[in-house]
Amino acid sequence: MTVSKRYEGWDTNLNLKTKSFQKKLLVYFMFFTAVIFAVLWLLQTVFLQRFYNGMIIKNTISAAEKIADKSNKSDITEYIDELSRDNSILVFITDTEGKIFYSSDEYKKGHKNHYIEPNNNLAFKEDHGHYRELPENYNEFLNSLSASSNGTTELQSEDIYVYGRYINFFDHDDKAVLYIGTTLNAVGSTARIIRLQLIWVTILSIIIAFVLAWFMSRSFSRPVAQLTEKAHRLGEKKINTSFQKGFCSELDELNDTLDATADKLKKSQEFQNELLANVSHDLRTPLTMIKGYAEMIRDISREDEKQCAEDVAVIVDETDRLTALVNEILEYSELQMTDMELEMSDVNLSEIVNSVTDSFENLYVKDGYSFERNISDDIHIKGNISRLQRAVYNLIDNAVRHSGDDRWIGITLKAENEKIIIEVSDHGEGIAAEELERIWDKYYTKRQRQGKGVSGLGLAIVKQTVALHKGQCKAESEVGKGSAFSIILNS
Repeated sequence: MTVSKRYEGWDTNLNLKTKSFQKKLLVYFMFFTAVIFAVLWLLQTVFLQRFYNGMIIKNTISAAEKIADKSNKSDITEYIDELSRDNSILVFITDTEGKIFYSSDEYKKGHKNHYIEPNNNLAFKEDHGHYRELPENYNEFLNSLSASSNGTTELQSEDIYVYGRYINFFDHDDKAVLYIGTTLNAVGSTARIIRLQLIWVTILSIIIAFVLAWFMSRSFSRPVAQLTEKAHRLGEKKINTSFQKGFCSELDELNDTLDATADKLKKSQEFQNELLANVSHDLRTPLTMIKGYAEMIRDISREDEKQCAEDVAVIVDETDRLTALVNEILEYSELQMTDMELEMSDVNLSEIVNSVTDSFENLYVKDGYSFERNISDDIHIKGNISRLQRAVYNLIDNAVRHSGDDRWIGITLKAENEKIIIEVSDHGEGIAAEELERIWDKYYTKRQRQGKGVSGLGLAIVKQTVALHKGQCKAESEVGKGSAFSIILNS
């Protein structure tokens, strides 16, 4: 019952969210349908007659050209009969005075004629005794043709179209006249039938289009609403909104993007929680020391100049430790959270390693530390100079903190098998084999808890920096004999 109510509530919420998108999509589908049917109505009713007349005129002129091309051949009469049937045209071939040589229409194949002149009207008589008079406009047609400059003429009324030209007719020496007539506006009754049919087709199609548009808009809006719901719930510990892939690739890609964003947010929250959990002790300790010694100065040692100076020195040391801790946290956070690629340029690694080693040597040589260098000259890579400087600094700083009684630090830079290797080694207490895999992890502070570390982020910063340079880190150690930490970069 609870699951059902939850689903119904979610579905109601989903419907509310999809209402606007679904409504707009439905309106667009209906508008599209209306435009299609408006165009169809225009073409099938308003422009149908014009289109029909244009095609008829074009076919008539084409038939005349074909007859003219073959008019001197012996089978011209059979060809004329065929064109008459196929194009529903009336063909007369006469002399320039109106004497008929041949005629054909869509119903008769041909006529062999006996010519007579009843009532001064030119006519012909078929072998079967039937007469066909020349069209009433034939004299007008002949006058128009004789007045033409190019040997062709056209006559057109509301219902009839006539085309004519001069030709050379088979077995006749004199110039012949080709008369072709056809009927226009023959689609009037057909257009009325089409219009009535379109009314029913339009009504049925609009109903079907509405139903389809409703289902399609609902289908489109549901995955969009699901993704919207998922986007609203980003950052929650558990996202219950489901999304079924396969509707379209763009929405699938958007869903993958939201999933990736959710993973990043989850990692960010885990990072924040881990930061609070692991750093709280390191922050509390120096702050407690600073407060304690400050209170001692106020209450006890302010009168004792020597003791006061010692207490102030402790406060300064703890402040430095606190500053270093905060700087490491900020630096690692910047490396961890940024999505931007580092700005790369040509870097002289030989100069960087020598410069960082000089800084440590100047600082620690008075305390008995020795720095043995084996740094190859003029080794260049493409990288970020400040980040690489920090990585080398952290490695040497780590070696100084964990060096052995001899206080020896070895620094090596070499090119080997198309790889650039930076190695920093010491003769310290070493690292157990089971710890080597975790030594690069952030906040892995077992060694630091022994009193020599700051935050446990030094080597993690090195690893993150090297990863941004498409390289890798490596650690080798033997308990009681020392450790060697390496950065391996592509040359």
